[in-house]
Amino acid sequence: MDNKTEIKLSNSDKLALTRTDLANERTMLAYVRTFIGMVSAGIAILKVFDFPWTRPIAVLFLGCSVPMLVIGIYRYVKTGNNLKEYFNPR
Repeated sequence: MDNKTEIKLSNSDKLALTRTDLANERTMLAYVRTFIGMVSAGIAILKVFDFPWTRPIAVLFLGCSVPMLVIGIYRYVKTGNNLKEYFNPR
């Protein structure tokens, strides 16, 4: 006997898997959009405003943008791997 079992999914299960995969991609794109917005805001604050209290705010935006992108990529890969593992058991 083969250790690999084949799972037969119904059409509704296939559609649910596709919706979940697309939702994962949309979430990743939202993280990327947030990253771009935070970088843009940080650079704009640095270039436009010349008050002493604006520099820490700009640095905060720029400093938080990279972890935002890293978290988004990590969650995207983790969720994708979980979906593959769930629907392709060993």
